[in-house]
Parts: sequence; C-alpha cells; structure tokens
Amino acid sequence: MVSLPLLFLTTVLLIAAAYDLLFHKIPNYLTYSTMIGGVFYYTHLKGLEGLLFSVGGIGLGMAFLIIPFLMGGMGAGDVKLMGAVGGLLGPKGVFIAFLLTAVIGGIYALVLLTLHGHLKEMAKRCVTYLKTFIFTQKFTSPSSPEKGEKLKLRYGLAIALGTFISTALDIKI
Repeated sequence: MVSLPLLFLTTVLLIAAAYDLLFHKIPNYLTYSTMIGGVFYYTHLKGLEGLLFSVGGIGLGMAFLIIPFLMGGMGAGDVKLMGAVGGLLGPKGVFIAFLLTAVIGGIYALVLLTLHGHLKEMAKRCVTYLKTFIFTQKFTSPSSPEKGEKLKLRYGLAIALGTFISTALDIKI
C-alpha cells in the first residue's frame, strides 16, 4: 500500500519535472508547500520526533545541492526541490534519493553531451585539467570555449527519477 506522503511526493515530483522541462524553473509554491506539508504532517503524526525528522530532511536535502547552486551549476529551484524531498522522506531517505539523483544526473549529463556533440571536447578539457593539476599542483580550470549555446541540465528531472528509484527500491541504511 502506498503511503500518503509518498503519493504526494510523486505528484510533486511529476509536476516539478514537467515545469523544469517546459519552463526551465521549479515554482516556489510547489517546493515550499511541500516542505511545509511534510513538517505539518510528520509533526502531527509523531510530535517533536516527526518535526525533527522532516526539518532534518529539508536541511540535509538542501545542503546536498547548495554548493553546486552557489557555483552556478544549478538553479535555486533544484535546491528547494531536494529540500522538499527531504521534508517527506527524512534525512536517511533524502540521502539515498540524493545518491541516486547524482547517478541519474551524471548519466543525463553524459547523454546531453553526447547528443549535442560535446562529449569529446569535454573529455579533452578534463584531461587538460588533470595534466595541469599533476604538473603544477594547482586547481585551475581550462577555459571553456564560447561556441554555441551552453547546455542546460534540467536537474528537476534527475531529482524526480532518483527519488522514484530510491522509493521503489526502498533501500534502508
């Protein structure tokens, strides 16, 4: 039997992924209402323990993606969506969802690079980066070429797929 939070989360993730693909953003009303709903639901269900479960999941979920956001690698909606996932799955659940999201996101990025013919170029830049580090012991990134449009990963889709897989597999840690 599917639980109410899991059904709600599935609906939210489907909407978020669709918005991200169509409009390149994830709406605040969706992420914030999910976080608030998770906090209220678990607090009502388990009191202080439920409150800590949900708030801990929100904090951890957002913490996973805050650095990539601050570095310009993703949007704030992605960070808040991972927080919303944490609000309903708790710290352990969002940890597993994040790990699978990262794997899905990596595969998704490789597919996009391949489809747009940038994989070989990216591999060359990575080799240059490694050589630079090996010979100079400095972390410097080779400049990225300014040809064509920049590829944009719609990470809401990766978050949705990673979370779906984690809940379907029901992995325990």
